[in-house]
Amino acid sequence: MSVLWTASDAATATGGRATTEWGATGVSIDTRSIEPGDLFVALKDVRDGHDFVAQALDKGAAAALVSRVPDGVSEDAPLLIVDDVLSALEAMGRAARARAAAKMIGITGSVGKTSTKEMLRTALSGQGHVHAAEKSFNNHWGVPLTLARMPAKTDFAVIEIGMNHPGEIAPLAVMAQLDVAIITTVAPAHLEAFNSVEDIAREKASILQGVTPGGVAIVNGDVETSALLSGGIDLRRETFGQNETADWRLVEAISSDETTVCRVQHGTQSLLFKLGAPGQHFAMNGLAALAAVHAAGGDLGQAAVALAEWAPPAGRGKKHFIQLDDIESGIGIDLFDDAYNANPASVGAALDVLAETTPQDNIGRVARGRRVAILGDMKELGPTGPDLHAAFAGRPAMEKIDRVHCVGPLMKHLHEALPEDKRGFWAETAAELSARPTQLADAGDVVMVKGSLSMKMASIVDAITKLGQSVDKNERGTP
Repeated sequence: MSVLWTASDAATATGGRATTEWGATGVSIDTRSIEPGDLFVALKDVRDGHDFVAQALDKGAAAALVSRVPDGVSEDAPLLIVDDVLSALEAMGRAARARAAAKMIGITGSVGKTSTKEMLRTALSGQGHVHAAEKSFNNHWGVPLTLARMPAKTDFAVIEIGMNHPGEIAPLAVMAQLDVAIITTVAPAHLEAFNSVEDIAREKASILQGVTPGGVAIVNGDVETSALLSGGIDLRRETFGQNETADWRLVEAISSDETTVCRVQHGTQSLLFKLGAPGQHFAMNGLAALAAVHAAGGDLGQAAVALAEWAPPAGRGKKHFIQLDDIESGIGIDLFDDAYNANPASVGAALDVLAETTPQDNIGRVARGRRVAILGDMKELGPTGPDLHAAFAGRPAMEKIDRVHCVGPLMKHLHEALPEDKRGFWAETAAELSARPTQLADAGDVVMVKGSLSMKMASIVDAITKLGQSVDKNERGTP
């Protein structure tokens, strides 16, 4: 691997002092995933990263970025000593941005950031070197870390920018110096820190402060707060959505159990693209991604074809078939793993997807296959939380959903609002339900699991998965 940072370059970027000459091929903040040759950044969070410097060096780290020589580390160890580690990481991020000629695409929004980022990674993969954030590294340390990891010869970079409180987005966007900014949508999320959805929209719109003159803002034209998603006069603003005035219009989205085929109109141009997952919300994310490819100078046709290779990752809508019978390969449970996060918009979208699925009858203990939702609390909604949870009982998609199991004190409001024939189990914690997976689902069912990360809904996904064998959809037989 080529050297990403030399001791000299990193010292110049940060104003720090390198104790020795070294060259790093990567940047890491976690000794559990560190690779030989990485620069270990000793951030202070729940634990002080300085306590792990010796371990990082033992694992082959090229050097460590520190504010002092840690205990148990010799003074001639390969270190870059700075006044403040996070500030130094930010400086490295800015320096990496300055030395790269990449087209920079930034993404924010209440939902859909990670999916849209991964769609862009896929869509642009054949058009040059693409650098994108790992996982959901979108906060005050995730964005500078993503930038600091960016090779100088990057052609396209995709930066995810999130927030929990006012004032978080703009500094990160300015650091990234964006050519294109996407605002996927605005929805009631993080209402504990904001007075209204309009305030959330203004915070999302602050990403446009980081767009360089002549850049492009791509915003959701379907949301009620669309007018608030605007920036300076030096930006070109393009909208995407289903309404007839959208610059990028989703004319049609046809979902099957495994895919969504979309027809798009942009000016006089019409094009098709396919995604490896069902869902109107994924279609909208794909539409935003194509608009960004076009704005960044990429080939639109090539990107549309490449999107067929995209599928959601684990925890974000990934579909598994859990084969329950060793002989009959078609006997099992279709499981949507959407357990990574949740807010009212994303839960609503997931329920819509579940409502359109097709269970299998006459293969399980329950003769009729069912659509089963297993929902955990949505966090950070403030005093509106109970009502926002209960409101799902009246969502049109709920008419097609057969059983709803609920986890957490907030989801108890939904449990109580549901008709008795749809009401499944309620439990305080995910652990209580994960202890009895056979009571949650049966062969022939389609099951969707979703909740905020802190609810640990992934434990329920794991428990259902362990009932059988997870089989790739392409390997699945028919009953």
